[in-house]
Amino acid sequence: MEENPKLTLNDFESISTNQELIELINDKKISLEKVNAKIFYEEELKKLQIELVKFQKWVVKNKKRVAIIFEGRDAAGKGGNIRRFTEHLNPRAMRVVALTKPTEVERGQWYFRRYIKELPNSGEIVFFDRSWYNRAVVEPVMGFCNESQYDNFMVQVPEFEHMLYEDGVVLIKFWFSISKGEQLARFNERISTPLKRWKYSPVDRKGQELWDKYTHFKELMYSKTHTSYSPWIIVRANNKKTARLESIRHVLSLFNYDGKSEALTILLPDPNIISRYYRSSKQID
Repeated sequence: MEENPKLTLNDFESISTNQELIELINDKKISLEKVNAKIFYEEELKKLQIELVKFQKWVVKNKKRVAIIFEGRDAAGKGGNIRRFTEHLNPRAMRVVALTKPTEVERGQWYFRRYIKELPNSGEIVFFDRSWYNRAVVEPVMGFCNESQYDNFMVQVPEFEHMLYEDGVVLIKFWFSISKGEQLARFNERISTPLKRWKYSPVDRKGQELWDKYTHFKELMYSKTHTSYSPWIIVRANNKKTARLESIRHVLSLFNYDGKSEALTILLPDPNIISRYYRSSKQID
């Protein structure tokens, strides 16, 4: 028997049904682990996206305002997660916000102003692909803000988010955590894949070089902005697909929307993947 058995073209030509394919795979003693994992992921994602549609209807009906922030290092999977959240939602009641660098006019305004304009309206969910937290990590690491601007921001963030909380805005803050090795692997994939190459930028190139500096400012961010009314939710995201499923579960677990009891899957997130921030000497990133 081959050391690494594979299916040949002749094998595929000899079968006509999925059952015959499975039998052939078993006969060749080829592992079905990856196949089963993919099938599980696709089935779970569909069930969770059905719940997201129900959740959105509840948000619209009850005129809720929900803002979900996706933060993390470059290549942590923020965009991919947002796509799975929004794939089947009604675009009239949700938005994705991914702001470019501020204009000259915006640089002369209060830092939060351009984000305030993007906050959810009544009956709307807004997904922030990066957010005002650029100033907490990326900007000081890359030298895009000065020390005074950084200090003012860190003092103001808890008060700003407390005002949102008091006004009824539900703010969910995700930090997608990946290891240094996983980030490098994803950078290399971006470079080698034509459809993903646009994602790779000069800032990405600095991600590995300035890894420890990112870690320093990330920890300062947690210490100043992790609050009871606006906690940081850490997602262990080395496995992209698991991170997607569990982050959706976390959001759904926070609300008692109509039809929740009829869900076809578990709506409580895996605590090994999703957790509130706590200080620990052992961290992925």
